[in-house]
Formats: sequence, C-alpha cells, structure tokens
Amino acid sequence: MDYKTSRRTFLFVAGVGAVSAASGVIASPPSPQPLNEPPAGSRLAFEEDWAGGKIDSKKWYVLRKKWGDGNHGVVPENVRIETDTVAGRRQNVLVCEAHGDHYDGPVTGLWGKKDRVGGVIVSKPFFASGRFEVVMKIGSRIPSNGGPENPAHPKGCVPAIWTYGYRWVDGDAQRKDEFVSTKPLYNPHMPAYGLAANEYWSELDFPEFGKDGDFRQALYNTFCQNRHDPNLFEAAIATDGRYHTFTTEWRTQLQLLDGITDQQVAKHLGYWWVQSKSVPFADYLGNPLKRLGKDRYAVYQGKSVTHWIDGKPVGTHNKYVPAMAAQLNLGVWLPKWAGPAPWKTAQVSFASVKVWQYDDPGDVRGVLVDDITDNFRPDGTELR
Repeated sequence: MDYKTSRRTFLFVAGVGAVSAASGVIASPPSPQPLNEPPAGSRLAFEEDWAGGKIDSKKWYVLRKKWGDGNHGVVPENVRIETDTVAGRRQNVLVCEAHGDHYDGPVTGLWGKKDRVGGVIVSKPFFASGRFEVVMKIGSRIPSNGGPENPAHPKGCVPAIWTYGYRWVDGDAQRKDEFVSTKPLYNPHMPAYGLAANEYWSELDFPEFGKDGDFRQALYNTFCQNRHDPNLFEAAIATDGRYHTFTTEWRTQLQLLDGITDQQVAKHLGYWWVQSKSVPFADYLGNPLKRLGKDRYAVYQGKSVTHWIDGKPVGTHNKYVPAMAAQLNLGVWLPKWAGPAPWKTAQVSFASVKVWQYDDPGDVRGVLVDDITDNFRPDGTELR
C-alpha cells in the first residue's frame, strides 16, 4: 500500500471538500502588506532558469509516480525544456504536460494507461524557512487542436507548486498505545491508518489550482504530521494564460514549552522527542524539542506562511505550519477531485525558481531526508 498517496488523496477529497468547498467559504485575504526584500541575513540558496537547456540531475529529479485516485500518475516523458516568451524575452522554460481524458498519443502511465497522466519535477535539496519565488504560466492564451476549451483553464488537471517531506515510522504492534524507548520517533498520539506507525509530514501548497475544475480560486494548504489546514484563496489574477510570479514566505520559531522534564524526552537525530503521554500533543504536534538546560525545553514549530501573486497579498496561514525541511515540487497531475478533463493535452510552464533560506530558529533539518521514490516501471507495472 502506498500510504503517502492514500493519505494525500483522503485529505484533499474529504478535508478540502468538507472544510472549504462544501461550505462555500473562501478565506479572506490579509490586510494589504508589501512584499519587501528578503530579510537581512537570508541567503539565496537555490536558483534555476533552465538556461542550460536541460534538467540538471544535481538539482532536480523527475517522478514516475502513482498519484492518488482517478488518474494514472506522473511520468518523466511529460517533462521537458522548451522556449517561450517571458516578460517580452525569449528564454528556456520547463514544461510539465498533462494528458486529459481524450489523449491518444504514445505516452503511457500507470498500468499502461494513456489518459490522466501528468508530470512532476522535484528539487534535490531540502528547504526550510525562507522565501520561494516561482514564475509559472498555467495553460496558454492560444487555443490548440485537442486542447481545453478555455486554454488558460485546463479543467480536470491540477497545476501546482508545493514543498513536501515525509517519513514513515514503525512502532511496536504489541504496544501501539505507548511510547517505545527504543524508537524515539514513534508517537502514539498520531497513529497512521490504525496501525502502530506514524507519518511525519511536512507540506506547503502554494498553490494547487483546479479543484472541481475551478481556476478562479486556489488551494493553499499546510500539513504538519497528521494535521491539515486547507484554504481556498482568490487567485483568478494568475489564470489568464500568462506568466505570473508566485511568492511564499515560510517562517518557523522556537517556543518555550513549560513543564517538560529530562525524564519525559529522549534524544535522537540531534533533537529531543517527547516520550510521555502527560505532555499535551497539541503543544508540540509531534515536532521535536530543543534542550535549553536542565528540565528546560522549547519546541521547534512552524509560525506562519504568507503568499503573494505578482507582489499582491493572497493569504496567510498560521495553523498547522510545519517546521521540518522539505523538497520543492513543480508540476501538474490529474486527481479525481479535479473533475473531468475533456481534452487531449494541456501544460503548465515554469520560467524560473529562486529560494532564499532564512534559517529561522524553528527549522528542523535531517529528520525528513528521503527522496520521493518512483512506484511504477516504464511499462506501467507497479513496483512492490
């Protein structure tokens, strides 16, 4: 079973549907605030514009991955470099192609199926607090043969920018409801799928377009372990078939956690992990602690995530913000919750990426370290 895929599907279908879309409530944007320069002391840690004409394997890898329900995954064959006009200048761009319900070309995805197959690229580096700036174009302004009726609104696919980090932790099946001293990462407060296991999960979506075929609003989400905060923000300004700059700022902090004793924690991976049910889970959400002295601890935690499009404020999260470093993902996929895709091909294009790292005191590095792995072969058969 692909636990990551299954949980992601459930959260987006049930979580967003129940919390945001079904209620018809769209989160209000924050009071206008300027997009200032990155703060003093920040560092430009990653930059990409594909000027070399190829995907640098030291910076990126391309997935062949099953991706939720109602589609046939993402494949490297749908990711390539092309040239396009960006802000009046011809340059290389990354293109991630989506194959809709009517696609009949040579590329196949999971189980050898041709329809509902996307393309996703993932950064090799892991990033924590900082600023992410991505220049992206959804679809096109020009209709094409076999393309969506509205080329700027490719209904049925989900163009997206997000960070993602994940770790599966097994506990002891005989002691499912207890902390286990030999496995400091296991936490009985956050069981996964009813098993003696945990999912450590760090994700920011900024954003995902196309829920139920709607490109006027976009999903901006936070995931911290088994907690999820879904929001729909107005983003129609970015769905006109032109390039737009998506900026997200992620902040973390250390928060003093009173009442923790040395007997209630265990050290692992350079951090301290709660080992006592008497500590309220809501106080730390599975995040590790920093030891400040005898019986004195602070929790590493996410503080806020703020979003802009073309420098204009879109919205802010301050709930269930992760603290653990994660990889940057760019691409397009076709989940069931995006609705029908009555066309052959569509695409999302990326002109540039910049990532500044702030190295906030709440950053957690070295806990989530594994790349996302392929889970089916080029012939479409699943890997076990």
